[in-house]
Amino acid sequence: MVKKDIKAYNLQQLKQEMLALGEKEFRAKQIYEWIHKKQIEDFKEMTNISEDFKEKLKERFYLVTLKPLKIQVSKLDGTTKYLFELSDGSRIESVWMKYHHGNSVCISSQAGCRMGCRFCASTLDGLTRSLEVSEMLDQIYRIQRLTKERVDNVVVMGMGEPFDNYENLLRFIELLTDENGLNISQRNLTVSTCGLTEKIRELAEEKLQITLAISLHASNDDLRKQLMPVANRYSMKELMEACQYYFKKTGRRITFEYSLIHEVNDKIEYAHELAGWIRHMNCHVNLIPVNPIKERDFKQSQKKEILNFKNKLENYGINVTIRREMGGDIDGACGQLRKSYHNEQKEKENESCGCMGKQI
Repeated sequence: MVKKDIKAYNLQQLKQEMLALGEKEFRAKQIYEWIHKKQIEDFKEMTNISEDFKEKLKERFYLVTLKPLKIQVSKLDGTTKYLFELSDGSRIESVWMKYHHGNSVCISSQAGCRMGCRFCASTLDGLTRSLEVSEMLDQIYRIQRLTKERVDNVVVMGMGEPFDNYENLLRFIELLTDENGLNISQRNLTVSTCGLTEKIRELAEEKLQITLAISLHASNDDLRKQLMPVANRYSMKELMEACQYYFKKTGRRITFEYSLIHEVNDKIEYAHELAGWIRHMNCHVNLIPVNPIKERDFKQSQKKEILNFKNKLENYGINVTIRREMGGDIDGACGQLRKSYHNEQKEKENESCGCMGKQI
């Protein structure tokens, strides 16, 4: 018998599974709460279920539990970055951030990424695979167990392109916001995309109340193509039309993410150009001083350039914030911890091979 991923079931599906096992429906709610409220790591933690029934569950289902490989804690602000290992050995990153308005977790939707954005470490080794619903959820569950604190906000902005894992993303949102589980409000969930326009339109039809964030990072097609290969497929015009469609269908303000890179996309004329695209939209711009990675030669924009860019946009009546830098003393860039860990392991393997060679 092929075992099933019990963490991926919603409550109604779990009820059907219990009936198929010859159990009463109420068992489904018991199990669902153990998994999604108490976030157990093993069936044996279910204290109000008989040993025989636990064995029956183990025979039919498996329980996804991510393994923490490395944890980095910032001495500056307490931001914590987690490197998790999946059951097949793939590795992903998640980030815990404390704000005055609550605790936020940034999760990955894929192991690696195929989008190829030039300023991002997640894409350096390409895409391994998309994550299962349970693997997306368990990043939050493991962090809650490790910190012993509740997560208030979730951002799907880590490794991977969420819309490249679209069906699992929708199921993740359903389970995350279910009142029988963790019960996080849709309004406390942000999903970031490089701008897959057909998926933006498809998501609009779901009429969810999540925040949609667009990784824009440029003010024209030519510049965007230099930074983001996805721009070769989707033009700025197509992207903006999809964003307007999303707002029309959902009434939810769009967030545009713009990583500022010194002498690349931070000129004042680019702010003027960007305003031309978005000043009549209900939107918010999040300016992000780029987090440099050693594999690229990009540098952070200077404070004066960042403020000038912000002021120019605000002159057009656009709502703008500068993202507060967090975790500056750890591998803060997306994919950076995974990459550095991978490099460390390779170095150890090489050293081991070198030692063996000397002995021979």
